[in-house]
Amino acid sequence: MLKAVLFDMDGVIVDTEPLHRKAYFQMFSDIGIDVSDHLFESFTGSSTIEICRALCMQFNLSLAPETLVQIKRQHFKVLFDTDKSLALIDGVLNLIKDYYQNNLTLVLASSASMPNINRIFKRFDLNQYFKAKLSGADLPKSKPHPDIFIKAAQASGYSRAECMVIEDSTNGIEAAKAANIFCVGYNSLHSKNQDYTKADLIINDFKEINFNKIMLKL
Repeated sequence: MLKAVLFDMDGVIVDTEPLHRKAYFQMFSDIGIDVSDHLFESFTGSSTIEICRALCMQFNLSLAPETLVQIKRQHFKVLFDTDKSLALIDGVLNLIKDYYQNNLTLVLASSASMPNINRIFKRFDLNQYFKAKLSGADLPKSKPHPDIFIKAAQASGYSRAECMVIEDSTNGIEAAKAANIFCVGYNSLHSKNQDYTKADLIINDFKEINFNKIMLKL
């Protein structure tokens, strides 16, 4: 029986991917590296520090990964405050309210930093629906490592067998499955070239998993 839903944030709840992309590529320009679209897309779902560690190794950078993180986050903060196009993903607020009103426990499990999570939740007034929020940036290993979903299930108060993950990235889906949690792959228009084949269920619209429909599928 489904008792809790573990949500990813970027690409599932809010379309911050374009802002993150702009911030990353501004950082790449600042430090003088040329990152291909293919390489950048492979990082989808990973935490900023993990991405910056990988970049330092791949490009043999003398800068510390933490320095890259700070440069990127400063760019993102400016974009977050100035870009008026930032919006919730179509249909996700209705889904959140539907689950909440049907007494499902909601937990956020995102690779975003906690300051960014809090900015999003404050801007769109989401705290009222969620029992807990977890940031992969606070964990030793980010997605595709399963730790964040294991901890999110614990935070929900239910067993992993009673939880469901909603993810839009290859790394996130792999993390959910490594945690042995049922995973819905949201085929988001905002997350390019991701692999959804390992998901237990693939959707294109959140209406496909409203409370009544998902309870029939599980």
